[in-house]
Amino acid sequence: MTTNVLNAEALLEKMQQELQALLSKNDKPDPLMIGIHTGGVWLAERLHQGLELESPLGVLDISFHRDDFETSGLNPKVQPSKLPCTTEGRHVILVDDVIMSGRTIRAAMNELFDYGRPASITLATLLDLQQRELPIQADIIGGTLAISADETVKLTGPEPMALEIRNRSDD
Repeated sequence: MTTNVLNAEALLEKMQQELQALLSKNDKPDPLMIGIHTGGVWLAERLHQGLELESPLGVLDISFHRDDFETSGLNPKVQPSKLPCTTEGRHVILVDDVIMSGRTIRAAMNELFDYGRPASITLATLLDLQQRELPIQADIIGGTLAISADETVKLTGPEPMALEIRNRSDD
């Protein structure tokens, strides 16, 4: 049962404006945008198009780098990561839908480094739940939200895109 729906479009617009301001400084030329499968890819596609980035969009599947792989098993929808080029020396914009513990981002950085050592990584996330277990912070945040321990947030989409707050028991 869904308890609440948040306006993902407004948060995405805020992210795009902040990324545009960052890119306007021109200290990270020709960044490589990479979305984390699945929700991060939907957001990255929209941001990539809106920012009119030149480098092709990359897709990252972190399934094999998750630290809960042994307990939760392999996701049946595992897809290979698709990066259009090496990350070596590139400025990377890593996009995810929700950051909570920081574990997904840690896994994503492990996967990224399999493709080379980036010059920098800018983390952009639609929603920050501020429940960190690891010292990882987003640079660009659409919004923040406090939820209870028995709730979870899920991005649905890609069209229309919405953030749903659900009871964990319903997932």
